[in-house]
Amino acid sequence: MSVEVFDPHEAIVGSFTVRRVLPRRTLRTVGAWCFADQMGPAEVTETSGLDVGPHPHMGLQTVTWLMQGTALHKDSLGSEQLISPGQLNLMTAGHGIVHAEEATGRYRGTLHGVQLWVAQADGQRGGERDGPPAFEHHAELPAVDSSVGTLTVLAGSFWGVQSPAGFAPDLVGVDAALHAGTSVWPLRSDFEHAVVALDGEVLVGDAIARPGQLASLGTGRSEIRIEARDRARLLLLGGLPFTEPLVMWWNFVGRSRDEIAHAQRQWRDGDGRFGDVPSRLARIPAPDVLWRTRPEA
Repeated sequence: MSVEVFDPHEAIVGSFTVRRVLPRRTLRTVGAWCFADQMGPAEVTETSGLDVGPHPHMGLQTVTWLMQGTALHKDSLGSEQLISPGQLNLMTAGHGIVHAEEATGRYRGTLHGVQLWVAQADGQRGGERDGPPAFEHHAELPAVDSSVGTLTVLAGSFWGVQSPAGFAPDLVGVDAALHAGTSVWPLRSDFEHAVVALDGEVLVGDAIARPGQLASLGTGRSEIRIEARDRARLLLLGGLPFTEPLVMWWNFVGRSRDEIAHAQRQWRDGDGRFGDVPSRLARIPAPDVLWRTRPEA
C-alpha cells in the first residue's frame, strides 16, 4: 500500500500565519480528526501572541499542543489556563462554547505548536456533540521511550500506554520527538492513520514527509515503518473512519447547512447559546453564510 503526501496551505489565525494540512479536498478527516494547523515557529512577546479573540465552537473538541513557548487559554466556562510544552489543553465544545487564545503577559520568545479538532459524534463517550461543554488541562502525559526517541500519547492508547485525556475511545494521537534511526510502529488495522511532519524530514513507509506535510496511510495497516535521517518531530493521528454526515464551516462542525446557519445567527445576535468570555481582545464576528437556508420558524 502506498502513502499519499499532502502539502499544507497557509491561513491566518489571529496574528499567526499557520500551515493547515487538514481538511483537504480529497481527505476531509482521519478518523474523527477533522482539522490540523501548525502554528509557527514564530516570535511572540509578552503582549502579542496568538491573539485569537473570543469566538464560538460547537460539535467539536479543540486540542492545543505546544513544542515551544507558552499561551493563555480563556473560555466561557471560566477556565483560564496557561499551557506550556508537554502539556495538553482539551476543550469540548458540545452544544456551544466561547474561547480566546492570548499572550501570557510574561513570555517572550518562540511559539511553535499545533491545534487539532476532533469531530464529536452523536452519543459518543467523552461528550456528545450536542452535550454540555467542558475543559481539561493535562500537565503531564504518558510517554513511550523507544530506541529512536520519545513518543508522547496525547489521545487514546499506543504501544500499551493510555492517555488520560477525555477523547472518544476510537482515536489515537501521538507526538514523536525522534533522533536519527528507523523503527516499526504498531497500528490498528481498522483505523485510518496519518503522519503530520512538524520538524525535520521523515520517511513514512515509501514516502518522504517534510515539515508541514501530511502523509496519509489509509486503513488496513497493522504497522508502519518510520525513518528519521536526523532529528525530527511528527504527529501520528488515527481513528475509526468517521461515518456520520459532516459539515464544517468557520468554527462549527455540524450535520447540515441549516444547522450551521442557525448557529451563525445565534452568535451574530448574541442570544446566549455560546456564552461569553472576558478578554482584552475583540469578539470575532461570524462571516455571512453563502448558501440559501430554510426560513426559521
